[in-house]
Amino acid sequence: MTLSRRFITLILTLFSVVSILGAWGFEAMGILPCAMCYWQRWGHWAALGFGWLAFFFGNRVWYLLAGLGALSTSLIGFYHSGVERKWWAGPSSCTGTGLSGDGADLLSLEGPIIPMCDEIPWEMFGVTMANLNAIGSLVVAGLWFCVAMKPNGPVRIF
Repeated sequence: MTLSRRFITLILTLFSVVSILGAWGFEAMGILPCAMCYWQRWGHWAALGFGWLAFFFGNRVWYLLAGLGALSTSLIGFYHSGVERKWWAGPSSCTGTGLSGDGADLLSLEGPIIPMCDEIPWEMFGVTMANLNAIGSLVVAGLWFCVAMKPNGPVRIF
């Protein structure tokens, strides 16, 4: 199957748009993001911005930078997945072991709600949001790099 480069660029860019909108949707449902959830969004913002530049200007550099954005969010997602599963330690600032001070504000009803990076706030069939982001973004990053390496013109995907 052969698709136009602009169509593929649009689809890959929309992946980041949908990922960010999905994260906001979970927030609207009351599932608050931890620090690493926010870190994963940075790569999507980068992929989105560079994706639009690739869509309008078609320069190979924009495709590569969009791919790096998607790859960065994937790597953070894999790291976050391991922290959630307790395979390795996460940053002390957002895991249960990193709390410091007397904790009085954490025990009050008006105190801050601090989502921990080592807790799984949502999962379906054993797959978490970090897992979905890690795998999906890795696939999308690979596609960004494939499109970047192809000569100009239509792209054969199968």
